[in-house]
Amino acid sequence: MSAHCQLTGRQPGFGNSVSHSHRRTGRRFDPNIQRKRYWLASEGRHVRLTLSAKGIRTVDRIGVEAAVARIRARGGNV
Repeated sequence: MSAHCQLTGRQPGFGNSVSHSHRRTGRRFDPNIQRKRYWLASEGRHVRLTLSAKGIRTVDRIGVEAAVARIRARGGNV
């Protein structure tokens, strides 16, 4: 599972871990990605979406139908 949100497009960020002695080593900041299953009433089936925590709140706010429409508009397959 790649660490990117289907709805918001959030992806990992990259930066440095800085130790007490101030040495820097590369690290990766992963978004909080969850797999959620929603009922899509217009198609009479469930869809499984890979969403960040912010993406889940967005689906709660706009509804699953509008969220799936946005994902499909971006070129994603649902």
